[in-house]
Amino acid sequence: MNKVLVSLLLSLGVSAAAQAANPIVGDAEAGKAKVAVCGACHGADGNSAAPNFPKLAGQGEKYLLKQLHDVKSGKRQIVEMTGMLTNLSDQDLADIAAYFASQKMSVGAADPAMVERGEALFRGGKLAEGMPACTGCHSPDGAGLAAAGYPKLGGQHAAYVAKQLTDFREGNRTNDGDAMIMRAIAAKLSNKDIEAVSSYVQGLH
Repeated sequence: MNKVLVSLLLSLGVSAAAQAANPIVGDAEAGKAKVAVCGACHGADGNSAAPNFPKLAGQGEKYLLKQLHDVKSGKRQIVEMTGMLTNLSDQDLADIAAYFASQKMSVGAADPAMVERGEALFRGGKLAEGMPACTGCHSPDGAGLAAAGYPKLGGQHAAYVAKQLTDFREGNRTNDGDAMIMRAIAAKLSNKDIEAVSSYVQGLH
């Protein structure tokens, strides 16, 4: 019995090690054939026309893949995405993330009346209240840090960014990890702050 148990544990260990050594790699070309349904809301190339649906084009692959897994598992709840990923495999999700990451995000325009306030928040934060600048994680040009899984913000729809910041602040979105980085930052933003910084990043490139 002990020998069987040891053998089973060793097999599981070897299997886990092999999986860790050979993670699933996304194939952008394969992903192109799997995004037809996604295109209805997010655009065929990931540049959505509707401001309430996020642009996925040019977004970091690591970030996209995490969001897809979080949506599928229910960790991140998006009503419009209900059931959309249920029948997709881990390979499918990786391929979709790779495809959208390989596309180029279009750039919008910021409201001139809010640029000064939005830029001050994005580049300087609210240090007196303990809120760091957005540039630390999302980079000065809004490109994000793909390797770290920090999302690209430059060019994203202002309406979408504003909703996410509000959801983080109100606790309606909680998939920012145990450190609660975005929830802690959004808690320090007023409605006018959110409106300004969201408008600013829409035109950032």
